[in-house]
Amino acid sequence: MGGGRKMIVGGNWKCNLDKAKAAALVEMLNAVDVGAAEVVVCPVAIHIPMVQSTLKKDISVACQNCNFTGMGAYTGDIAAEHLVDMEIPWVLIGHSERRTYFKEDDEMLAKKLEYALSKGLKVIFCIGEQKEERENGTTMDVCKKQLEQVVKMLDPEKVVIAYEPVWAIGTGLVATPEQAQDTQKSIREYISSAASPDVAAKIRIQYGGSVNAKNCNELAALPDVDGFLVGGASLKPEFADIVKACSA
Repeated sequence: MGGGRKMIVGGNWKCNLDKAKAAALVEMLNAVDVGAAEVVVCPVAIHIPMVQSTLKKDISVACQNCNFTGMGAYTGDIAAEHLVDMEIPWVLIGHSERRTYFKEDDEMLAKKLEYALSKGLKVIFCIGEQKEERENGTTMDVCKKQLEQVVKMLDPEKVVIAYEPVWAIGTGLVATPEQAQDTQKSIREYISSAASPDVAAKIRIQYGGSVNAKNCNELAALPDVDGFLVGGASLKPEFADIVKACSA
């Protein structure tokens, strides 16, 4: 938390919840005081209309993915134009699960970001290293490579970076406060040199990876952590505690 940047908390529901459980989660979220924070939730695509229609208006909705080709003969895809038409303001791009399981590479993700921004969407763009890359000291090499093709597109009004060390996602392992701060400071320094100091000062960088009610306050106090992208805990009541940590 630093530089006057507004804290932002994302809840990534991934491929979870049936209709009844999604409705119950919305009911819980409607009781959450977002305070000064910005809050965005990412439901399963098929649940988005239901969530939109019942979720209070000071929490935004994001889609977990979109294509870079627009509408057309692209079976199974969701176009940025669909999101705009459905008044869904945000999209999540580059999550490690998309990179790993669906082989979305840096070139494809740069095309997705460019296309989404061209249609007026706001984007949470995910980066992060694997466990072996953390252990062999190449974390920033990985993060720089994942940012190289998009760094000139990083409009702080429209793009949020989510730094998620892949080894900490859903594992219960969490980057230490020192690891999170050092890495996110280095990411900001890279953006300063590759884009501009102004962009680096204004861009919001979330931390993601087993964030929960017990560790969120310490992490939220770090100067280069501007909020969280939350997975498993976004499906639980403790998500309210995580929002509270960012809402002061």
